[in-house]
Amino acid sequence: MTPEELSAAITACLQDAVASGELNAPAAAIPAEVRVERPKNRDHGDWATSIALQLAKPAGLPPRAVAGILAGRLSDIPGVARVEIAGPGFLNVTLDAAAAGALAKVIVEAAEAYGRNDALAGHVVNMEFVSANPTGPLHLAHTRWAAVGDSIARVLSASGAAVTKEYYINDAGSQMNNFGASVLAAIKGLPTPEGGYPGGYIDDLAKTVLTDHPDIRELTDEAALPVVRAAAYQAQMADIRETLADFGVEFDVYFSEQQLHDGAIYTAVERLREQGHVFDEEGAVWLRTTDFGDDKDRVLIRANGEPTYFAADAAYYLSKKDRGFPEKIYLLGADHHGYINRLKAIAAAAGDDPDTNIEVLIGQMVSVNGARLSKRAGNIIELRDLLNWLGADALRYSLGRSPANSPMALEPDVLKKNTNENPVFYVQYAHARTAAVARNAAAGGVDRSAFDAGVLTHPTESNLLAQLGAYPSVVADAARFREPHRVARHLEVIAGTYHRWYDACRVTPLGDEPVTDLNRTRLWLNDATGQVLANGLGLLGVSAPERM
Repeated sequence: MTPEELSAAITACLQDAVASGELNAPAAAIPAEVRVERPKNRDHGDWATSIALQLAKPAGLPPRAVAGILAGRLSDIPGVARVEIAGPGFLNVTLDAAAAGALAKVIVEAAEAYGRNDALAGHVVNMEFVSANPTGPLHLAHTRWAAVGDSIARVLSASGAAVTKEYYINDAGSQMNNFGASVLAAIKGLPTPEGGYPGGYIDDLAKTVLTDHPDIRELTDEAALPVVRAAAYQAQMADIRETLADFGVEFDVYFSEQQLHDGAIYTAVERLREQGHVFDEEGAVWLRTTDFGDDKDRVLIRANGEPTYFAADAAYYLSKKDRGFPEKIYLLGADHHGYINRLKAIAAAAGDDPDTNIEVLIGQMVSVNGARLSKRAGNIIELRDLLNWLGADALRYSLGRSPANSPMALEPDVLKKNTNENPVFYVQYAHARTAAVARNAAAGGVDRSAFDAGVLTHPTESNLLAQLGAYPSVVADAARFREPHRVARHLEVIAGTYHRWYDACRVTPLGDEPVTDLNRTRLWLNDATGQVLANGLGLLGVSAPERM
C-alpha cells in the first residue's frame, strides 16, 4: 500500500462516516486528499495523520472522538495491521508486511514515473532564471540559480505543472555599446575604453570576430562598431549556452530585451495607462506603483523620451502574460530585493493578482573556498572553471541541497572526496551499490521471477519501504514550496536506510544456499531503491552512475 492509497482509504472512510451520519461534518470540510506523514518515531507506526484534529471543530466533536470513528473504520481496511490514537487525536497507522512490501513492485513497474504526481496539474508557469548579461562569461553569481532554477523547473514538471524555462537576454542599452567597443579596441590593439570590459575573454572574442570579418580593421569605427557588437554578442551567447548545457541546464526560450525596444515598451505603457495607473509629471511618464505597495512611483519614460529599465520590465511582464503564462516565477540574485515590490506592482497594474500571478524568489550568495579568479575574466570565478575543477554533479547536487534563500559556502576538499562525508558521493554510491547488487544477483541466479511482499519483515526493510513510499510527497512538497533541496535531503535519508538494509539483508545467497522467493523479493526492493535514487537525482540534474 502506497501513501497515496492509504490517503485515499482514509478519505473514503471519512466520506462513509459522514454518509452514515456517524460523523456530522459538512462535506466541504472533507479534504480531497488526506495528508499522511512518516512518524519520526517508528514505534508510532508506518504512517500518521492529523485529520481528526482538523475535522474536530466542523464536526462538533473532540478530536479523539473523531479519531475513534476513523480508527474503527480504518482497522477494517485490507493491509492495515493496526490503528492507534495518540495524543490529542493523531492517528498512527501500521501496515501489515504484505501491504507495505507491495510498494517495491509498484516502484519497479512504475520506473521513471514513480514520484511524479498531479499536485500542480493545470498550472502553466513561466520560469525566468540566470538571465546573465551577454557581455561576459557565466560566473559564480549565476551558478546557484542555474542549478536551483533548473531543479525547481524539474520538480514543478514532475508535479504536473506545464513549465517553460526562459532566459532573458539583456542585449539592449549602453552596456552593449561598451561591450562592442571593448572588442573593437582589442581588435585594433588599443587599451580597453572607459566603461568597457577588460579580461582575456575580450581578446578571445576579438579573434573570433576577426575570423568571421577579416576586413573589419579597414572600416571606420562608426561602421565597424555595429558589426563587431553583433558578432561578439552572438559568440558570447554561444559560449553561455554551451556552458549551461555542460551544466545540464537547457532553456526553452531565449528572450531578447532588444525586441521590447522595437515598439513593445511604448505599447505596454499605453496598456497600463488604460488601466488607470499611468500619469505624466515633469515631462516624464510614471507608473503609480505606490498604489500597490511599492515605496515610490516609478518612471517609465524619461523626460527625454527614453524608456527606463523599469519600462522594459513592464513590457516583459505583459509579454509573458500575452504568451499565455498565468503564473510567472522570477529567480533573482541577492541584490535584487528591491525588485520584489516593483514587479508585483507591475502585475497589479496590469490587472493581475500579485499573490498568484507572479512570484519572485531571491537567491543568496554562494562562495567557494579556495577558488581562483578566472584567468580569462580576471576578476570573477567562471562557471566553466568550476565545472572543470569540481564537475557538474558535485556542483549541482551541492547547490541543490541547501535552501536558496540562505548564504552558503562550497567546500571543494569535501566535494572531491570519495567518502560518505561528501553528500553527492554518498547518494550516488548508494545507487551504484544497487546496480552492483543487481549484477551479483544475476550472476548468482537470482531474478525477479517471483514476488512475495509478505516476506519483507526485517526492520530495515520496513524502514526502507517507508522512506521509498514518502518520496512522491517529498517531490510534491518540493514543487509546492519551490524547494528542491527537500528531494536531495530525502535521497540522503534513503541512501542511509539502504546502506543499513544492505548490511543486514542479503539478496544473493551465500555459498550453496538455495535461491528462494525471499532472495527474489529482496531483489525487487533493491531495484526499487535504485529506481527512486535515480529518479531523485534526475530531478536535481545529477547523474546516477551504476559503477563507482
